[in-house]
Amino acid sequence: MKKRLSILFSLLLVMSLFLAACGFNKESGGSSSGGNDSGKAKSQDLRVNIKTEPFSLNPGLANDSVSGAVLRQTFEGLTRLGKDGKPEEAMAKKIDVSDDGLVYTFKLRDAKWSNGDPVIAKDFEYAWKWALDAKNESQYAEQLYYIKGGEAANKGTGSMDDVGIKVVDDKTLQVTLEHPTTYFLELTAFYTYYPVDSKVVEKNPKWYTNAGDNYVTNGPFKMTQWKHNDKIVLKPSENYWEKDAVKLKNIEMYMINDNATELSMFEKGELDWAGNPAGQLPQDAIPQLKDKGNLNVNVKTGTYMYKFNTEDKALSNANVRKALAYAINRKAIVENVTKAEQVPATAMVPAQAYGEKKNNLFKDNDVKKAKELLNKGLKEMGLSKLPPIKISYNTDEGHQKVAQAVQDMWKKNLGVDVQLNNQEWNVYIDELNKGNFQIGRMGWIADFNDPITFLEMFEDKNGGNNNTFWENSKYQQLLDQSRKEQDPKKRYDILKQAEKILMTDMPAAPIYYYTDAWVQDENLKDVVMSSTGDIQFKWAHFK
Repeated sequence: MKKRLSILFSLLLVMSLFLAACGFNKESGGSSSGGNDSGKAKSQDLRVNIKTEPFSLNPGLANDSVSGAVLRQTFEGLTRLGKDGKPEEAMAKKIDVSDDGLVYTFKLRDAKWSNGDPVIAKDFEYAWKWALDAKNESQYAEQLYYIKGGEAANKGTGSMDDVGIKVVDDKTLQVTLEHPTTYFLELTAFYTYYPVDSKVVEKNPKWYTNAGDNYVTNGPFKMTQWKHNDKIVLKPSENYWEKDAVKLKNIEMYMINDNATELSMFEKGELDWAGNPAGQLPQDAIPQLKDKGNLNVNVKTGTYMYKFNTEDKALSNANVRKALAYAINRKAIVENVTKAEQVPATAMVPAQAYGEKKNNLFKDNDVKKAKELLNKGLKEMGLSKLPPIKISYNTDEGHQKVAQAVQDMWKKNLGVDVQLNNQEWNVYIDELNKGNFQIGRMGWIADFNDPITFLEMFEDKNGGNNNTFWENSKYQQLLDQSRKEQDPKKRYDILKQAEKILMTDMPAAPIYYYTDAWVQDENLKDVVMSSTGDIQFKWAHFK
């Protein structure tokens, strides 16, 4: 996730502090809504809430979870994340990879767009190069930098003709990467890698702004209505290559930006799903829903953290930063403040990104060690006491409560005076990027289930996401080394070495790992969710 992505995803995190999109859950079918049975077994009509108007329903411009929630139903890439959360063939029926891991050859299946046009290799080339063209201002163009020459073309230092995308014939696409990327087939399932019907787009550059004949898609559903700021309606696409797998007959996506209203509509039987990943449950309702037994919660591959401005004098010492990190009682925060079964984070990378159950690099609430580190850090800085420090956060009740809890912990455990600084989002993120802060709240949701998406954030002092302004040459070398390593285990070992450096210098203090929380109709089965916030209705149905 690059700079613009961080900003936009963080904005989404503001909306979903306590509840974010889901663990590596195969199927969410066995859940109970507590009797919300409205005869859906006959109608196969699904009603969900996506909160707001999508930013864009052009895959090359989309940059948020709302847009993604629609696009994953209406489009399909070369691969798709299957029910097990792993990439499987989609538009590609066969995938060959060269021995050096650099060249991918995709053989396309016989598939059609919703208007009957055949899906061809040119549609992928056109879509990807369109997103890489800087004049189109794709905020996710960086996702295509894995392709050879992609970054140079986007930044104007190279030619689009040199980008490693080759149309061999209508049914064969060859892609050459900058370096081996073991998770590339996960990336090809991401919406920036979706194709567009090049025939339609070339004739109508505004094809994506409304439902109708110009909005041509290749996924399991097609959009039949888009009432802006109100509702989107999807219906099965008769041209989808695997149309027999699609059971739903209608999906209505409402845009209700009020959490209490969303839950109320669910309880009245007017919605079949309430909460993450597209909607959100009201914070105060979570304990009651949990007590009722119909709350679903899954751990998400995402980290809520406090970033330290390492160029600020008071926070320039690693021991001081570690002292502050160690003096936080994460267990108390998730149990008494956030309350949606978030997981205390004692490493930057959630364990599931490594394919493991635990990833602990320091001890939670280690007050004794924190005091030792603070004294050591102050001595190194020639100070007798740490001056007052300030926690900044964007306007949100949840962020405020977490900040208040940390403020109390640092005062009680370390005797540090802490001020709180609440700012509206646009002001907050601008100040953060300029370095006009000491400690700032931020969240990071993985674009794909791999540790690198967390670790790359801190690679470059001047990188768009690295608001900490921290940099470490050994850390950079390890990340570079990991990119050249094709053996998954060896690669993870290299990344773990890098993460240890990150948590030793502590430019950011992880606090907890996000969770998804939602309720659903008890008869709704086979909704597929991933740890990165994807939701798919391709296989969904009412029993």
